[in-house]
Amino acid sequence: MTKILVTNDDGVLAPGILALAQAMRVLGDVEVIAPSANQSAGGHKKTLFQDIPTSKAELADGTSALAVSGSPADCIALAALGIMEWPVRIVVSGINRGANMGQDITYSGTVTAALEAAINGVPAVAVSLGQRDADDVADYALAAQIAVSVVRRVLEKGLPPFTILNLNVPKGPVKGMRLTRQGIRIYRDELEKAGEIYRIVGPEPGGMTDEEGTDLWAVHNGYASLSPIHLDLTAHRFLADLAAWDITL
Repeated sequence: MTKILVTNDDGVLAPGILALAQAMRVLGDVEVIAPSANQSAGGHKKTLFQDIPTSKAELADGTSALAVSGSPADCIALAALGIMEWPVRIVVSGINRGANMGQDITYSGTVTAALEAAINGVPAVAVSLGQRDADDVADYALAAQIAVSVVRRVLEKGLPPFTILNLNVPKGPVKGMRLTRQGIRIYRDELEKAGEIYRIVGPEPGGMTDEEGTDLWAVHNGYASLSPIHLDLTAHRFLADLAAWDITL
């Protein structure tokens, strides 16, 4: 059987991971490893030289899972290092409560779990639903079915090294799929202070939704967005300009 590893950043008991695990069963044998608690916006955090407790968990439908007291990237790193059978054919991360577009991908545990899989030589897809009030498995059903279509094609075609697919699905109905590039998020964070304690709060981030071809444009206009993301963060077009600075020692 095709081995599919499902993870997320909202926590092992979140409804999105249950919907995703259930949907992926049409494609293969599904195993689940996920953070024991919500790790949203944890980024690509990898725990080194510290204890990482794990425990057995069970999803609402009885699916067995491994809960990890660490980040989403920790989940995949532990799997790759032998805590579970590795390599799997594919890692699918999500379904996240809320979209992961533009600069979100640097914060997103959903996306960085997929990137950790790519680092370890396994193709991966990150899946997010642009609906932060989704709180039931049924809310994620359409996104899960769209994810099946994407993952099926990845299993057939593969992905280039160090490359993942980032899938964002708007709240339905969905008009179709668009291949996209990263757009530009606009964050409206605010700071709360209570004595010497601070908290970053604020409304839902916005973004530039009028630039056709971006993930933000697609989701804003009712399309599922599929973006290829890779781990080469080099600003290639800036290299020549930087060379002209003639920085020497």
